[in-house]
Amino acid sequence: MTLIFTHDTALQHVTPPGHPEQVGRIEAILPALKELDDLNWREAPEADRADILRCHPERYIARIEAAVPAQGYISLDGDTHMSPGSLRAATRCVGGVCAAVDAVLAGEAKTAFVAMRPPGHHAERETPMGFCLFGNAAIAAKRALDHHSLSRVAVLDFDVHHGNGTQDLLWSEERTLFASSHQSPLWPGTGNPHETGAHNNVINAPLAPMTGGKEMRRAWGDIILPAVDDFAPELVMISAGFDAHAADPLANLNWTEDDFVWVTEAICEVARAHAQGRVVSTLEGGYDLQALAASTAAHVTALRESE
Repeated sequence: MTLIFTHDTALQHVTPPGHPEQVGRIEAILPALKELDDLNWREAPEADRADILRCHPERYIARIEAAVPAQGYISLDGDTHMSPGSLRAATRCVGGVCAAVDAVLAGEAKTAFVAMRPPGHHAERETPMGFCLFGNAAIAAKRALDHHSLSRVAVLDFDVHHGNGTQDLLWSEERTLFASSHQSPLWPGTGNPHETGAHNNVINAPLAPMTGGKEMRRAWGDIILPAVDDFAPELVMISAGFDAHAADPLANLNWTEDDFVWVTEAICEVARAHAQGRVVSTLEGGYDLQALAASTAAHVTALRESE
């Protein structure tokens, strides 16, 4: 059984017409997941402010709260926008990932997936960017460490864009390992192999444009997974972006649903070896709606079947 955390507020974060990070992403994902068996659906709760403060200072949270428009949209940068419902969606997203960590560590299930938006892996300590407001995965990893007293948490990111925010938030956190495969060159321009963290706790495996599953499997098999195995995490978190799919309009990698299955199964195998099979995954990118729905369903199926 895999837990699915979601909430209707994910539909209330409305972006300007034509924006790729749109309400339609959740509208595509949820029906695809509801066709799957043996999922336990739960409501994503509001985040505890103390959890957000594990990664973002009070002045930043207050800035985001003050930016919420009464109507229409406000632009925080050229890519990142807020509508009246955006803050509620963002805090439920953080709350959902933290609740998923709590449930998995309590033994309620081995795996969980958080079907919420906005995404989070580009949000830096005091900078919203790349459609992201709060560092969802990093915040939940810190909760696992500080609230649940774990010693080692791995955050693994296969979004096509480098998770610069997660890297920033966990750079000096020696109890974490952040590892990412991503297209390079591509926005945001970070994620070079020489970026290794303050404690050699960051692994970056850039992939050339137009490469596909063969190159991805080599990067994960030769670089990322051995490092995760050496780290021996007690919990594995996934920043699950599906924009490396060949159909995605924002990048140029050529993955298929089978590639997302392969990387999910490989991550779960390492989790079984070190973390009692405990994996919490949260949605990041993916902007071709048909490819996003199919890839998400394939990913969740692989999580479910790993137990």
